Amino acid sequence: MTKYNFFAGPAILPKQVMAKAAESVIEMGDMGLSILEISHRSKEVVEIMENAVSLTKELLGIGDDFEVLFLSGGASSQFYMSAMNMLGENETAGYVDTGAWSTKAIKEANAFGNVQVLSSSSDKNFSYIPKGYDIPSDLKYLHVTSNNTIFGTQFQDFPDSQVPLICDASSDIFSRPLDMSKFGILYAGAQKNLGPAGVTLAIVNKEFLKKQARETPTMLDYNTHVKKASAFNTPPVFPIYVSMLTLEWIKANGGLSGMAQRNAEKAKILYDEIDRNSMFKGTAAAEDRSLMNVCFLPVNEDHTAAFIEKCAEAGCVGVKGHRSVGGFRASIYNAMPKEGVETLVEVMKSFESAHA
Repeated sequence: MTKYNFFAGPAILPKQVMAKAAESVIEMGDMGLSILEISHRSKEVVEIMENAVSLTKELLGIGDDFEVLFLSGGASSQFYMSAMNMLGENETAGYVDTGAWSTKAIKEANAFGNVQVLSSSSDKNFSYIPKGYDIPSDLKYLHVTSNNTIFGTQFQDFPDSQVPLICDASSDIFSRPLDMSKFGILYAGAQKNLGPAGVTLAIVNKEFLKKQARETPTMLDYNTHVKKASAFNTPPVFPIYVSMLTLEWIKANGGLSGMAQRNAEKAKILYDEIDRNSMFKGTAAAEDRSLMNVCFLPVNEDHTAAFIEKCAEAGCVGVKGHRSVGGFRASIYNAMPKEGVETLVEVMKSFESAHA
């Protein structure tokens, strides 16, 4: 039976990427060595790193005005690393609170400077993206979380801001084109839409970095990693390699415009069924629905376990919702094929026929 991976993360990767990565675990090219055991100083790994940087810039349409870094620590480390580098003790940063991850970012930033929460959707369990709030022009930066994995909301458009954006894009990175001129820093843990857990992508505007706020411990200083091309210490070679393969796959499949078109089509199929089906209801405001993480509830909570069982029987795994929301969550990242979404929809239709 074909299995469709709807888990939120670590998440689905393209089959071609996994096949190539698996080969390289046994032998990297014709080296006679595994990707897991070759030096990060070797020409092969340096080429991988350079190719990953080049592909990132090409896909996002950025040039030498940005640095592309491959770091460790996950996006959670960027909550404090970005603030430690960029927010001075007497400076103020704005944050928009749209869920668990932005809430954690706010907590970390409070250790380094003044934090102003400009708006929050906590009043409705983070089921919408706040709008219409004022953005003071004297902020050092504005921090947003582009896609909210737990609650199924997504910024469809980023705020018009006179100050640079710092963005946690962990769960929708490379899913759509972005106007990178808005961003001072864009960061993402790889394990939701780019590669395996273990590497974090940080894209830093050079002019913004010149406004660094304080002397920072060596390993937490962006400039350390800029100067050493992400190899100050041993980088996570294998996750970077798999991320490079994924970037090649994205490029070969229409780039970010191609991803956006595919993702919109998949999401429409699933949201249309949620809205039509008498057994289910969506959780996120319609205009803010995520194209990556589709959250929905059973009309009758007693049906939760039975529906998850039917999904598993059809090969749809990982559809149980996060405890903060309940119900169901279908994560339909770039690598999720349309057939997987269609299979889930068929389960929903069959469930309605059996229980309505």
